[in-house]
Amino acid sequence: MKYNLQTGSHTVYALQYHFVTVTKYRAAILTEEIAERIGEIANELSEDFGVDIQNVNGGADHIHILFTAKPTTDITKFINSLKGVTSRKVRSEYPEVKQTLEDSFWQPGYFLASTGQVSIDVLMDYVEDQ
Repeated sequence: MKYNLQTGSHTVYALQYHFVTVTKYRAAILTEEIAERIGEIANELSEDFGVDIQNVNGGADHIHILFTAKPTTDITKFINSLKGVTSRKVRSEYPEVKQTLEDSFWQPGYFLASTGQVSIDVLMDYVEDQ
């Protein structure tokens, strides 16, 4: 099997995640400019958490973020910080958004999946053959 590996002082790892969150009430307020700004904010925050943002994209009412993380990263803390900071900054910088979504920007929940670099079938075969 071939992985795109990262290393730490005593570890070798490949941790990749797909994160999706939705605007409150599924309000269609994410313009291309706002989505870009969310990407910028995500990149700024990522440095504090040891996260590497790979891609940010989405639709009018949701955003997808692909990122890699270290084994020591507190993923929940990163996501909560990401949602909180983007909510505050976007509502502050874009008055039209604050008019639509006054109290909060994102729905409370989110989707998160580890992406892996090989299919589960390949991994199962590999483990079985060991």
